[in-house]
Amino acid sequence: MKPHERLIAWHHCHRLALVTYRITRTFPKTEEYGMTSQMRRAASSAAANLVEGAAKRGSREFRRFIDTALGSLAEVSYFALLAKDLELLSQEQWEELSQVSDEAGRTTMGLYKAIARRAANGGRVNGKESVSLAV
Repeated sequence: MKPHERLIAWHHCHRLALVTYRITRTFPKTEEYGMTSQMRRAASSAAANLVEGAAKRGSREFRRFIDTALGSLAEVSYFALLAKDLELLSQEQWEELSQVSDEAGRTTMGLYKAIARRAANGGRVNGKESVSLAV
């Protein structure tokens, strides 16, 4: 198993990328190089940054990649809202995208906080050697 595959946050971000690609297939052709492209890049970027960060050495560098992933997740959330307000998403699509995006954001922020705590405690969390960040 690759390092990122152990991360719950990565699984949620990967799911968000899949849902985003599926939902944006219904967007008008006029949005192909606009909102469709931007939403897809942001969603896949969140997952890709967790992959790259998990492959790096050291928690400081990993946190930097997680921080970038959090920015990408915020971008997906905004474009989902914009798409809903422009009536490009059905209510059902909006609810699915929001739920998956919120879950990805919560778990990614949780990962960031866990890594930060671990770094602040010299690799120890709550007196223990490691913290469970995995599925």
